[in-house]
Amino acid sequence: MALHNTSELNAQPTSAVESDVLNINAQTYVFPEVTRDPQAVYRTIHDQLVLDGNSQHNLATFCTTWIETEVKQLMDESADKNMIDKDEYPHTAAIEERCIHMLADLWNSPEAASTMGCSTTGSSEAAMLGGLALKWNWRKRQRAQGKPIDSPNLVMGPVQVCWHKFCRYFDVEIREVPMEGDRLLLTPDEVLKRCDENTIGAVVTLGVTFTLQFEPVHAISMALDKLQAEKGLDIPIHVDGASGAFLAPFLQPDLIWDFRLPRVKSINASGHKFGLAPLGVGWALWREKPDLPEELIFDVNYLGGNMPTFALNFSRPGGEIICQYYNFLRLGKQGYREIQAECSAIGKYLAGKIAALGPFEIVYDGTGGIPGLCWKLKDPASSPFTLYNAADRLRERGWLVPAYSMPPNREDLVIQRILIRHGFTREMAEELLRELERTIEHLQNPLDRPPRFDAASASHNHSGR
Repeated sequence: MALHNTSELNAQPTSAVESDVLNINAQTYVFPEVTRDPQAVYRTIHDQLVLDGNSQHNLATFCTTWIETEVKQLMDESADKNMIDKDEYPHTAAIEERCIHMLADLWNSPEAASTMGCSTTGSSEAAMLGGLALKWNWRKRQRAQGKPIDSPNLVMGPVQVCWHKFCRYFDVEIREVPMEGDRLLLTPDEVLKRCDENTIGAVVTLGVTFTLQFEPVHAISMALDKLQAEKGLDIPIHVDGASGAFLAPFLQPDLIWDFRLPRVKSINASGHKFGLAPLGVGWALWREKPDLPEELIFDVNYLGGNMPTFALNFSRPGGEIICQYYNFLRLGKQGYREIQAECSAIGKYLAGKIAALGPFEIVYDGTGGIPGLCWKLKDPASSPFTLYNAADRLRERGWLVPAYSMPPNREDLVIQRILIRHGFTREMAEELLRELERTIEHLQNPLDRPPRFDAASASHNHSGR
């Protein structure tokens, strides 16, 4: 049989295809020797994938799990488009550029028509690009003043792991403010304690992974204004808006967190979270042209035309960016506002109902941050079960509701979290409440109660960005 003769492969009788399905060892780690029928291979893989969890019941992830039929069609039609090849795919490149300017407008850039920005494979890459720009601009300032450049540091609160990666990969001292008592977020005072002439910037998170709350960008900016006036230290802010940058403009339009603050030099966001795009797209934008050092932009001409590029990746798919543009055109501010408001309302509703169940105390009730909620046990010491037990029982019933401990210095605090995304309906919320009630009843029954276990044995329950 010829290697590329798919017509002969497809011509196999059904019985042969079924037989081939049975003969394929999809668990193999050895590269196969022979060509197989495409439908047989598809069916083998398909039958494995259906055993994955139901993404609609995954309340741990921040990422999009529901998309419209038209988005699926556009993804199909864009499977061959390489985002980096702007000469071959100029219309895809133009769509990326339009998205950047739309976001600049949404985030109140003073130069929305000429804003510097780029798409990325996700918010983590975009965050690292923002961090690199901060480091290079700091080095320029230090050199201009004849000062050393060997000890950069970056101030931040309890952050997602991408910032730990950035500091380790790019040799920057991380000054992460630990949680203390009831303070679970970054505050102006804690930022000021850690800033010096080697501080390349402060990262303020608009939607903390652990509690879903927004950190006070405006208050931190004003504190840094005062610091500059008193000590001459000019500390820029990078806003990690992985989730919040697609929420605050619609849910809290009067909240000052974006480029309206001159000290905010860059923002990263995840298009595939509350931007509602399919998995695989993030955004990085800079307030003004000097905020993105020219030295970090590369020009390449070996794809057919001269193109500037600033990214950690090179070749990558264009479909997610095209679908982001579809969402912008399809929904507009009105559509995003309605979707995010409904998600927020469901989160607040669940917070009230879960608080009334008895064992739980709400830590975040869905007000003023990411749509969702999180809670802790009222009295962990005397509770017949832990939140890890509850998470495992819910997982057995098809729901992924993570339980995890807080970062330093609040490792003693264990919480459980629910994220509400587009596609999670009020009917599903009621179904979840019924399952949570049954879970509590099951775990409180001495005959059914599982052994208590701690964070070390339950680390698989935590889900990040």
